[in-house]
Amino acid sequence: MDAKQDKLTRMTTQPVKKLILRLAGPTIASMLISSLYNMADTFFVGRIGTFATAGVGLIFPLMTVMQAFGFFFGQGSGNYVSRALGANKTEDAEKMAATGFFCALMMGGLILGLGQLFATPVLRILGADTAKVAAETVGHARAYYTTLLFGAPFVLASCVLNNQMRFQGNAFFSMIGLVSGAILNIGLDPLFIFVFRMGVMGAAAATAISQAFSFCVLYIGTLRSDSLKIHIRNLTPNGHYLKNIVAGGLPSLLRQGLGSVATLCLNAAAAAAVPLNEADAAIAAFSVVSRVMFFTFSALLGFGQGFQPVCGFNWGARKFDRVREGYLFCMKVGVTALLMISTCTFIFAEPIVSLFRDDPDVVRMGAIAMRCQSCSLPLMAVVASSNMLFQTTGKAVRATILAIARQGVTFIPCVLLLPKLIDPAIWGVYLAQPIADLITFLTALPMAVHILRRFRMAVEDESITP
Repeated sequence: MDAKQDKLTRMTTQPVKKLILRLAGPTIASMLISSLYNMADTFFVGRIGTFATAGVGLIFPLMTVMQAFGFFFGQGSGNYVSRALGANKTEDAEKMAATGFFCALMMGGLILGLGQLFATPVLRILGADTAKVAAETVGHARAYYTTLLFGAPFVLASCVLNNQMRFQGNAFFSMIGLVSGAILNIGLDPLFIFVFRMGVMGAAAATAISQAFSFCVLYIGTLRSDSLKIHIRNLTPNGHYLKNIVAGGLPSLLRQGLGSVATLCLNAAAAAAVPLNEADAAIAAFSVVSRVMFFTFSALLGFGQGFQPVCGFNWGARKFDRVREGYLFCMKVGVTALLMISTCTFIFAEPIVSLFRDDPDVVRMGAIAMRCQSCSLPLMAVVASSNMLFQTTGKAVRATILAIARQGVTFIPCVLLLPKLIDPAIWGVYLAQPIADLITFLTALPMAVHILRRFRMAVEDESITP
């Protein structure tokens, strides 16, 4: 039995919970450590000052946009690859892998070129406008932005390789690639910022270099493991493959793309809801909280990513009882884990925020925001598990609805409207995320109930597809 056939057998016959736990270990580590890219920048930049923290916070949506396109091509091609391998269609999977990778590489180059060419208008859109924030904040934002852009092709390409390896069940090699880059980033940050005195430009350079290094390690991982090899000859950008990339990747693109827009709205709302002399502190506070809460949430995402290859292989093999078992397991573990994590962030909000910036205004506003978001965090286990199930199984409409719900159709209206309805206005900003989370959970719940019923019907009648 060759390696690919052996993997198919293991993914469709070994106990589901054991498989998910084995695959989730490396992906959880990958998500936690890779999220340290932004955490490290925030921590070390916080040593420079509040203006620097605010400036980097304004540019955070840029990294979100780059990752959004990376996950668009990575999730879109990876979902298809896992289903194709589950159906024993190796040549089909190889063509999709190459198409997703090279399309992402070209998109990364496009982002780099256009981003540098239109730097001034883009910075203004991101909120780096002296009419809203201090000139010092704008200067830090520009320095961080122009340097960070050079990492765009590597960010997108790394996301694709990472996702494709995960969906093939090679989470360990994926973890090595991401972890090595994150560790390098943490080491280069203080070197560039303080030793070479590059300031926020040094933080951006550290991130770009680390992303390039991570890409190299991930590519070597595809050569050393039993993952599909990326060859230019397999590039097949026809309607069939591009359509499937869109179907599988659009939820990720919309989720993270809208997350970028949501961050812009959050920065603008936070600055407008406080006195002018506290605007930079407010942006810095919510920047810190966003990174910390994403770090906590990334553990759930990593666990769910351990479920996705199991889901894809077994869906392709029409073993729907195993998909259902894995789905329920992910939700139960997710709710329990996020409940424990949110309890800790609620209790220790002040000391957590003060680790990144000891400005009293930043700590005060950040602690309140963190406690509010902690209250709704456990609900996201149902949303994330359902979204990953729908995305992996090609149910693009339901996956897209859940993807755009939390940071799009719910959060953006909440953060724009609540400050106008609540006095003081800053409390409208504090409550926007938990209210958006609750609405998203209520949207996901009937979808989860419906798919579970369909699973039960499919197990009883093999002619039914959930």
